[in-house]
Amino acid sequence: MAIRRLDRTQWSGFCMHVSRFFVGKHAELEVAAIDIGAQIEASGRALLGIAYDPHQRTIQIVLEGLDHLVREPRELYVDDRPEGLASIEIIDGAGRQQIVILRDPLMLPAPRA
Repeated sequence: MAIRRLDRTQWSGFCMHVSRFFVGKHAELEVAAIDIGAQIEASGRALLGIAYDPHQRTIQIVLEGLDHLVREPRELYVDDRPEGLASIEIIDGAGRQQIVILRDPLMLPAPRA
């Protein structure tokens, strides 16, 4: 597949799906905007969940040691690939991009004795 835009009616279900099936994946969170450039908020942290609250008009992204709130989300894009979900991009009310890149944890070989 490719990058696709989700309709707002799909956001709650999508967030629940990600929280159920992708918990523990390593994630990088980047915030990008013209006024701040690209800022890495977190890298290599486990994804703990993502939730959309239509009443508060927020999306909450929870990584190990980080709770990131996106206010007034306008658009949500997902990058589906044959091997699974690669990234999520949320554009907030100020036009900032919040990009979550998902990766499988690196499996290292057992130490030799």
